[in-house]
Amino acid sequence: MFGRKKQAQRALPAAQTVPRAWRAEPRLFGSARLSKAERDLFTALRESVPIVDAAIGKLVRLIGSFRLECDDREAQPAADALLERVDLNGASQGLAQFICGYLDSLLTYGEAVGEMLPYPDQSGIGALYLAGLDDVEIRAVSSPLELTVCVDGDPAPNQALVFATLLNPRGGKARGRSLLEGLPFVSSILLKVLGSLKNNWERAGDVRYAVTYDPKDGSFSEESARQIADEWKKAMHSDSVCDFVAAGSVSVKVIGAESAMPDCEVPVRVILEQIVAKLGIPPFLLGLSWSSTERMSTQQADILTSELEYYRAVLDPVIRRIADTHLRLSGFGCGFRIVWNDINLQDAVELSQARLNNARAAQIEKEIGSEVTNG
Repeated sequence: MFGRKKQAQRALPAAQTVPRAWRAEPRLFGSARLSKAERDLFTALRESVPIVDAAIGKLVRLIGSFRLECDDREAQPAADALLERVDLNGASQGLAQFICGYLDSLLTYGEAVGEMLPYPDQSGIGALYLAGLDDVEIRAVSSPLELTVCVDGDPAPNQALVFATLLNPRGGKARGRSLLEGLPFVSSILLKVLGSLKNNWERAGDVRYAVTYDPKDGSFSEESARQIADEWKKAMHSDSVCDFVAAGSVSVKVIGAESAMPDCEVPVRVILEQIVAKLGIPPFLLGLSWSSTERMSTQQADILTSELEYYRAVLDPVIRRIADTHLRLSGFGCGFRIVWNDINLQDAVELSQARLNNARAAQIEKEIGSEVTNG
């Protein structure tokens, strides 16, 4: 199948820390499948709180790109074809794009499932499929050290072509943990604050007036009151500045002017600090102009780099399995390396200034070189 003789696979040792009942009669070692309500909650959280969706999107994009370097030069074209031309769910191409979608699912739901689809002639991987989590279930059936992907309750027929990843699983549980775990509570408070702010601005922001007519002679005329009301409406709905003139004692007050608009800046910032701390994204990358020194921003960028390195380490086994399967199907059994691009979180202004300095230095060197040649 892979063009070369397949090596004998060594059996994994039995784990001693699992319950005796599990060792005596193998059973499900826990399911990694989130309930539909949990998945819908995390999806709604990304849709309702823009800063959460922006943070996950930035993490996915900041993870960067990578390349495969094969030990055998003849295998390099096959590796490059996998990186550039493999089909993804019929919508795009490239292994890097698949990894981005895989990481997005992993961060949002704590788990991700993919499948490799070889060409009909078994000459390589023709497509990659990111499975919907509503359609699959991850189980540890035969061993707590091996994950099995099940469809409709039964293991997938060819487990060699499917793979799954769990994010930060708890000990003894084959279940991933979403990056958004713990955010629904604080996010519900944020949505309540923003909802009350919306209601207050609808009530007090769109100014409403109370017009009181008090005739001094004590006589009240319904016709006069109706005429004042009509003239007030004309003045308020006029496209140009219009004066309102009335006879008698007429007072105009703004409804709700006595009570000030509640200040929401402090509570919203407290909640956003909790959300940002959980997501691990520096505030300045999310458009939050909180006071921070240049040194603090540099330290936050260093911490984010460590977070991205961790996610790269989580994705490395997936990339290695896909690339190894593709190369073996293509007839190559050589080794290869996953080379990630350097993470660069420098500010765009600093980058442009560096390019300007380099251009000036090159121009000076060119002028000095021409002077030396002419001399």
